[in-house]
Amino acid sequence: MKNCKSHCPINQALEVFGDKWTLLIIRDIMFDGKRYFREMLASDEKIASNILSDRLNKLEEFGILVKTKDAHHKQKNVYSLTEKGIDLMPVMIQIADWSTKHREVSEKDRIHVGELVAGGQELQDKLQGALREELESVSKEKA
Repeated sequence: MKNCKSHCPINQALEVFGDKWTLLIIRDIMFDGKRYFREMLASDEKIASNILSDRLNKLEEFGILVKTKDAHHKQKNVYSLTEKGIDLMPVMIQIADWSTKHREVSEKDRIHVGELVAGGQELQDKLQGALREELESVSKEKA
């Protein structure tokens, strides 16, 4: 990993998440169930394949996600959030909630975020639990 400009907590976070695409990739995996390169490539924001590849590698390097071979199709990689990545859920929900209050978002997304916020810690624990189960499954296959 490259040397950081400072050890300020905000700077440290920006070293990992300081571009538009990184959080969108995490969103796709965390909330939309996307696990494959082509699925993420097809997201509404239309990320270029070289940028997606770069950001996936960066997220893997920072330990936010893990890449494994698909058990059913060895030429495909599956991307899953690690514990570090799963720990981002409250932050992702708060960013999304802020956007619903202060930015123009679709009604579908406003409802989805409202449900995430209204579900509170109980829903968040359930979602994080499902991601942890997936991570365990991936870790067993990798071993």
